[in-house]
Amino acid sequence: MGKTVESYRLRLDKEIQRWSGFARALRKDDRETFEQLMDVCRNHASAGSNATRPVLFEAMVMCILVEQQKTLNRLNKKSASTESSS
Repeated sequence: MGKTVESYRLRLDKEIQRWSGFARALRKDDRETFEQLMDVCRNHASAGSNATRPVLFEAMVMCILVEQQKTLNRLNKKSASTESSS
């Protein structure tokens, strides 16, 4: 029996490819930021796959939000330690 469901990673690559026109229209620094976001999606592909959401973009956005929150937490912690030392 063949595999009936395409893997998350293949679907992700196709979805990112569908956004290539958008990416090309961005300015260089914005394009680099876009690529960083797509890398976040690739780096969290296992979590995205386990989300089993019918709309792939939902898992992509959640992966990006998780990474954004991690950055905020890290910056808040750094800010708090800077304030306490001064």
